[in-house]
Amino acid sequence: MTITAPPAPTTASTERTGRLIALLVGSAFVVILNETIMSVALPELMREFNVLATTAQWLTTAFLLTMAVVIPITGFLLTRYPLRRVFMAAMISFTAGTLLAALAPTFAVLVAARVVQAVGTALMMPLLITTILNLVPAERRGRMMGTVSIVISVAPAIGPTISGIVLDQLHWRWMFWLVLPIAVLSLALGTAWVRNVTEPVNIPIDIASVVLSALAFGGLIYGLSSIGEAAAGETPVSPWVPLVIGAFALVAFVLRQLALRERALLDLRTFAHRTFTIAVILVAVSMMALFGTLILLPIYLQTVLGLSTLETGLVLLPGGLAMGLLAPFVGRLFDQYGPRPLVAPGAAITSVALWSMSMFDTSTGQGTVIAIYVGMSVGLALMFTPLLTSALGSLPHHLYSHGSATVSTLQQVAGAAGTALFVTVMTRRSVADIATGSSALDATAAGVHAALLYGGVISAVAVVVALFVRGSTPAHSEH
Repeated sequence: MTITAPPAPTTASTERTGRLIALLVGSAFVVILNETIMSVALPELMREFNVLATTAQWLTTAFLLTMAVVIPITGFLLTRYPLRRVFMAAMISFTAGTLLAALAPTFAVLVAARVVQAVGTALMMPLLITTILNLVPAERRGRMMGTVSIVISVAPAIGPTISGIVLDQLHWRWMFWLVLPIAVLSLALGTAWVRNVTEPVNIPIDIASVVLSALAFGGLIYGLSSIGEAAAGETPVSPWVPLVIGAFALVAFVLRQLALRERALLDLRTFAHRTFTIAVILVAVSMMALFGTLILLPIYLQTVLGLSTLETGLVLLPGGLAMGLLAPFVGRLFDQYGPRPLVAPGAAITSVALWSMSMFDTSTGQGTVIAIYVGMSVGLALMFTPLLTSALGSLPHHLYSHGSATVSTLQQVAGAAGTALFVTVMTRRSVADIATGSSALDATAAGVHAALLYGGVISAVAVVVALFVRGSTPAHSEH
């Protein structure tokens, strides 16, 4: 497919584009921040609503499940409806969910509010990426996608830090009251600034694909999220039930999408492009490492090293800041040199950091933890922007929305898989050590060591795959 080069932008149009993308980036950052902001607050919510840990986990699980169900549909929505309408739907949903969460009188209402929030979050990331691909010339996409990497990697990373700071000084409801005016402002500015940058195509939605998608990705996310609880004996349903249902539904979903082709809910012809496929594999592995570490380090810092919630958040903060500060710089390097000189070193640095983390024990100093976590963050920063830009830039124009939806979906599945793997390995090792007479502190330290050892092995695979990343720049991406 040949894409006609857009006319040279005027100063006014460039300013409007910059303003629009800045608004979308800010909005996406706020909504994705909420994906991990509740993790530190769970103990307080368990006390206030008098619920068990398995029940409290639904605040995160329901959010992830909703994301898993909605994100695969975004490719269709962004093809079928104007961008402005999708943005308004996303921000109205997120704002309504935030207000409902702040006012929630019961735990059930709070879970429902998280679901409403998640609908808006699921729509926002593919919408942002699709807008950039349509408005930004190929030679400048690296810089812009560097900004997007801030949203994808930094927002989840600093969620626990922000919640820790808020909970140290204020009631948990302030996590929502503080976000609400920002969401309202984004909605108001969007009403004035957001315009349609895509040409809607009137295609029918395939209901069977929607059902199979919900069963496939919802089943996989729920099953993976339940593995850690099952290892501790805290879940009434075996995680293998939703995993098996999800796996069979995924096979049926893939076969149906391939048969539907142009009418597919999620067009899988994106995987016919080698650059896209390799980059997506590496993004998935990177998200496994990031989310697995984000769930494990707070447990290690609080249980083994005895840090408070606030101290834990502050220890994790430099890593999130490192990713945020490096992302635009990495984007500029990508525009100049392409992905290979950045991705291969990034994969190696990430692997070294994860192997180093596997040496954490009861006597490891906070400074060592911060330094190694920052090292991992630097490695991931070198990978995210080049991989996302080269993956999506390698697709023909008509697959942009489906490519961004595919990447966002696999990020959620990979994040859940990383969390499940790390927590399960840690829990099983800890339980086994306690059974042989170890103290709870030593057993937890041993569990963290074992889990991060698995992370090191996975990261070593990523180093090998990174060697197959092509060295082309966005301007020469395949179409």
